[in-house]
Amino acid sequence: MFGFLAHRPARQLDRFRERFTGRSVIVHRGFSGDWLEELLKQPGGGGHFRLDARALPAKRPSPIEWLVQTHVLPLDLPQPLFLQVREADVLVRHLDRRGRAVHPSEIAWFLEELEERHHARLRFGREPGRVDVSRGISLNDNEAQSMLEHLTG
Repeated sequence: MFGFLAHRPARQLDRFRERFTGRSVIVHRGFSGDWLEELLKQPGGGGHFRLDARALPAKRPSPIEWLVQTHVLPLDLPQPLFLQVREADVLVRHLDRRGRAVHPSEIAWFLEELEERHHARLRFGREPGRVDVSRGISLNDNEAQSMLEHLTG
């Protein structure tokens, strides 16, 4: 079934949006140490859908696999990645700092500033199946500014 959809970007995108609008996704290539365990301890941490990108590209991708392999992975951002799927777009922020994944507790701080501080925005176009990509903050910028501001008062 999904192999048929793979050749129809508009249908894949519609299915993706039906399933994931209002949700968050963590795209990763495996987790080191106890990162996943720590994520699950965080408030809402178990609510993030997780997609292991090591299996991509898929020949017969599901809608989430299609979006990630077609639009997210080509951005060449460090992983893991946090995706916030909204009605009109997907905000993307990598969770890497100096070659290591940030502590999962920082995701809550990233969420506070995601509208202004994302690494990429995938905006759903008016044409069926169209996704327009724009870059955001610098690839090297991955501090949780809202956390730092909170700590420094």
